[in-house]
Amino acid sequence: MLAAERLSGTKQEIYRELRLQARGLFEREHDGIANAANLAALLYGRLADVNWAGFYFLKGSELVLGPFQGQPACVRIPVGSGVCGTAAHRREGVIVPDVGKFPGHIACDTASRSEIVVPLLKQGRLLGVLDVDSPKPNRFNDEDRSGLETLAALWVEASNCP
Repeated sequence: MLAAERLSGTKQEIYRELRLQARGLFEREHDGIANAANLAALLYGRLADVNWAGFYFLKGSELVLGPFQGQPACVRIPVGSGVCGTAAHRREGVIVPDVGKFPGHIACDTASRSEIVVPLLKQGRLLGVLDVDSPKPNRFNDEDRSGLETLAALWVEASNCP
């Protein structure tokens, strides 16, 4: 499979394939940064209509940029601010069909029109968030949330996290 080849099929089929590929990437690697880098690249390269995929890790009271694919991004986001900070504060996934209508949206890439963010939780403790953006409005739905939450949980399970 070419690196830039997008997966096709139903969202359920796409996330099933992403889970298999992520498990393969994580099989013998436990470094959280290395696994985050590979998962960001996997999502960015395989999901259609995605222009940014990456991680923010909790450092004190803010999220700090981690491995990602896409345009340069905001480096620090206070917990509770923007979509990432809201997902971190709530400790639950947030889907935004139109980022222009999200109060307090932080525009790191003006090409992004919709966004989904899921928390990285280890035994109830927040480690950070997984963030995916799209240039298409209404790109994400509950199937995406479920699929990304499963991938985030795989990352947490596979990775040595503080």
